[in-house]
Amino acid sequence: MNDFSIGELFYEEGSFGIFVLVSVVLGGGAAWLTGRAIAATWRPGWHVAFYMLILTLAVRFLHFALFEATFLSAHYYLVDFGVCLAFGFLGFRTTRAVQMVTQYRWINVRSGAFSWSRREAKAGDGHADCG
Repeated sequence: MNDFSIGELFYEEGSFGIFVLVSVVLGGGAAWLTGRAIAATWRPGWHVAFYMLILTLAVRFLHFALFEATFLSAHYYLVDFGVCLAFGFLGFRTTRAVQMVTQYRWINVRSGAFSWSRREAKAGDGHADCG
């Protein structure tokens, strides 16, 4: 009989709580703040992926130093990278949406938590449609 569990895909420690604490709360929180910082300095979105590669090493080190997990494991590195990448891009998009609506309020309007859209032109507002 195979003793494989779904939990083994995401964490190697004996507790799901450790994964949530280190990867999601600490790593995800740091990734969210990193994504916000990248957006706040008007850098492109691909910078998030680059910085998440570095941040994931720090998350893996926390797993290794605090809970004796494997430091250099491609499988768990990719899992932690996925968590960091998701939170990083969420932080980036949230901040970028606020920026676009705040800086360009005459042309953009908020259309969701992570997006914005062009403001519809009013009839007779005196502006030519630039197509």
